Amino acid sequence: MLQTNLLYAGANRLTSMRLAVLDLPEGNAMRAPGEAPGLMALEIAMDEMAEKLRMDPIAFRVKNDTQVDPKDPKRRFSQRELVRCLTEGAQQFGWSRRNAQPGQVRDGRWLVGMGVASAFRNHMNMTSGARVRLGKNGIVTVETDMTDIGTGSYTIIAQTAAEMMGVPIEAVVVKLGNSAFPVSAGSGGQFGAANATSGVYAACVKLREAVAQRLGYNAADAVFDGGKVTSGNRSADLGQAASAGELVAEDKIEFGDLDKSWQLSTFGAHFVEVGVDRYTGATRLRRMLAVCASGRIINPTSARSQVIGAMTMGVGSALMEELAVDKRFGFFVNHDLASYEVPVHADIPHQDVIFLDETDDKANPMKAKGIGELGLCGVGAAVANAMYNATGVRLRDYPLTLDKHFDRLPKVA
Repeated sequence: MLQTNLLYAGANRLTSMRLAVLDLPEGNAMRAPGEAPGLMALEIAMDEMAEKLRMDPIAFRVKNDTQVDPKDPKRRFSQRELVRCLTEGAQQFGWSRRNAQPGQVRDGRWLVGMGVASAFRNHMNMTSGARVRLGKNGIVTVETDMTDIGTGSYTIIAQTAAEMMGVPIEAVVVKLGNSAFPVSAGSGGQFGAANATSGVYAACVKLREAVAQRLGYNAADAVFDGGKVTSGNRSADLGQAASAGELVAEDKIEFGDLDKSWQLSTFGAHFVEVGVDRYTGATRLRRMLAVCASGRIINPTSARSQVIGAMTMGVGSALMEELAVDKRFGFFVNHDLASYEVPVHADIPHQDVIFLDETDDKANPMKAKGIGELGLCGVGAAVANAMYNATGVRLRDYPLTLDKHFDRLPKVA
């Protein structure tokens, strides 16, 4: 429900939530709790409303943009670039070539359509700690109980320490996942990267002060660069500060009541082009684009990998992933990857990712926010909206399999 409360403004709004008891396993978070399935519904509704108003879907979303929390107008978004995501994405994707009349564009046997959906995911600031050590050989060692679940934590933590201490990344050793290390924010929920690196930043600030004090330099004007520390007309190798013994600093990042003053969120836009076989009803993706506004992107390479992986998960949610339960015995019929279908390479077309060049100075010292789950939020609706534009058949029941629209496809001449 969060995305419904915060994504758009409107003169008349009422949101409510009701829990339903079902004879099914507990539904829980997978990659994007709440926002992913929520936007699959909300962003279809936005397209349907735009059509009733005879407005372009992007123009309708732009018209309902807001820079403040709709429930509390005094509380502004720290940064909100949803309109840029939509408009710049539209230009890059060639949205102007889209035929607003559904079912009109054909490429041989394929009915072709374009769809769009907004992406939204809150950024969560969480306390995160780190310990940093400087050895006499100039090696900087970072210790935090943060984990790397394939999302590049080792790399971005090393980057942060290297930049703060003015050493090449090869001179940084990162140790993670040990409960004896300072407690971090952990991995998950799109909160890991920004919080963990901010904790490392805080620890490095303390280490820089200790280095300056050991060398007899003024910490306020000391420059750390190229493996050296410079203050005024004096300069020394960084490792020299630890010649009398290892220097150790530990600190954590805390945010107090920041979230009461500012709404911290990330935004994006997903664009999808699909082809629907007019004879069989099979849907094939042709191309995808994600435009993301998520503060400073610490490592564009690993961030892009996270987003295209999330986009792929969104395709699975839209077109094929469905849990089949034998209600007589409570048996999971498709309980393995042989029968529970997920996207493979052949299902995924060319994917583009654009990161807006922005920094959010309200979020944290890194001016960064999460990115991984933003790549999933909205993808399913963008696929559904593209399928409607291709066929003129509106589907609201995921996954969008061919049996749900085959008998309503345009007649074959």
